Order: sequence, then structure tokens, then C-alpha cells
Amino acid sequence: MPLSPGVHLLAPTVAIHVFEAAQAGPTALIQAGIHGDEVAGVHALQELLEAGLRPARGRLLVVPVMNPAAYRARQRAAPGGLDLNRCFPGDAAAPEVERRLAARFMALVLDEAPALVATLHESHKRYDPAVNPSFGQTLVYGVKPCPPALQAVVGRLNEELAEANERWATHFYPVATSSTEVIVEATGALGTCVETWMGFPEARRVAMHRRVVELLLEAVGVGVAR
Repeated sequence: MPLSPGVHLLAPTVAIHVFEAAQAGPTALIQAGIHGDEVAGVHALQELLEAGLRPARGRLLVVPVMNPAAYRARQRAAPGGLDLNRCFPGDAAAPEVERRLAARFMALVLDEAPALVATLHESHKRYDPAVNPSFGQTLVYGVKPCPPALQAVVGRLNEELAEANERWATHFYPVATSSTEVIVEATGALGTCVETWMGFPEARRVAMHRRVVELLLEAVGVGVAR
């Protein structure tokens, strides 16, 4: 059953904010902090929530910090823990906290049936098609052809560059064990990993993530209430 509007807990310190618009529409789910050393997405979602982020239509679910222990340590995974983004679909009976959390999150996704699942990430490498792997300034997807919504968002972003080096691209890079790939395969949702390049100042990366979230919500028909 879908969650009621309000703040719920997936785990003792993993909060999910649920908003429902008066006008019917699709559901979108945005999360950040699945890797604890990728902080701009976390701060972007926190800032958006503080600014009163609400959907114009349908439902919006926001998880600002998927992996709090990793985020506190500013490490990809929690000290001594697993990479949460490689633990899906999870196991509710597993001894590892990451596998249990992945199972809880996966159950949530199946209940909510979102049209969009976006994960906010960051990369130490600026995207270059000749350098594998490299991700910075891309919307990563794992199905072919590239979803038109992602192409449209990249087009909008590239109309708003503060400098030429910020240019965005779509990037086909499927990873079968990642949360996004598992969720897309299970639900058919539009799924993407949003990757900013850590070579930019943190404040600029936060602003980029905020804008990408707004454009993704607009692209799937959820929008942002003004």
C-alpha cells in the first residue's frame, strides 16, 4: 500500500518525505546519499525540502540520505559495511544492514509504482566518451534507446550553462546490480543516476542537482508547485 503523506522511516535514521498534490498524476521518487562521499545531492534535496518542495500533480517521495552511516563518515560505504548501491533487490532476513535496507526500499518502490526513480550521485571524473568509466555531468541510463525525457532534460540543462565546461550529456552505462537498474527492470520506471562532476565547487554542484530534480519532475508530469 502506498505511504500516506508525511515523513516515514525506512530505517531508524532513513527518512522518506511523502507529498501528495490535490491534482492527480504520476509518482516520482528522488533519493540521494546512497554513497556517503557524494554530498551535493544530499544537500540539494535538503535545501529543496527546506524551501517547501511540493509536487504540482501526483505524488513525490524524497529520501535525502539513503545511507546515513556512510554519509556521516563521508565514505562510499559505511565503515565496515557494504556498498548499498550494489545490494539490490536486498534481503529482509540478511545479517547486513545494507541488504535489509535495500529490501525495504525495494518493497516501497513496488508499492508506489513510481513513473520516475532518480538517484543523485557525483563523480571524480568529468565524462569523456574515451575514458571508461567517467560520469561527471551526465544523466546515466541503462536501457536502449535513451529515454526521450532524459534527452529533453539534458537539452534544457545545456541551455542554462554558467560556463561551457558544465555541459551535460546522457550516458548509457547499465550496471545490473545497481539500485536503479534493479528498480527499472522490476517496474518499468524511468530511471536515472544524476552525476555531477566534483571538479566544480560544492555550491554549484548543489545548484545543479536542484535544477535537475526540477526538470526531471517536470519531464514526467509531476512538476513543482509554485
